[in-house]
Amino acid sequence: MDSWLTSVDVITLFVEDVQRAKSFYHDVFDLSTVYEDDHSAVVNFDNLTINLLVSTQAPGLIAPAKVATADAGSRFQFTIRVDDVDEACAELKTRGVTLLNGPMDRPWGIQTASFTDPDGHIWEVANG
Repeated sequence: MDSWLTSVDVITLFVEDVQRAKSFYHDVFDLSTVYEDDHSAVVNFDNLTINLLVSTQAPGLIAPAKVATADAGSRFQFTIRVDDVDEACAELKTRGVTLLNGPMDRPWGIQTASFTDPDGHIWEVANG
């Protein structure tokens, strides 16, 4: 069988406050909303769409699985490749972002720094 599941197009993030999440993605990443209703806002990166869905609506998508609370801890992170991590961190700080960690040199030869969105989703900037 040919490999047909090779491209991720949309990631849905469960959020507590859609307007707060939308503002974060607009302010930090300069993303415009491409769709919005009472329960969600959708933004596009160059190669990926992020659906910000209020967590009370999530059970309809994932039942019988349960929706984890924001304080349950993280099980993933998103990584954005940049040319200069220090420069990216300086720009993030001007946009009101507090770094979770970094910039730091990793043993595998890259520099990284991480931060969270208002609902605890972890984003990393990395070079290399």
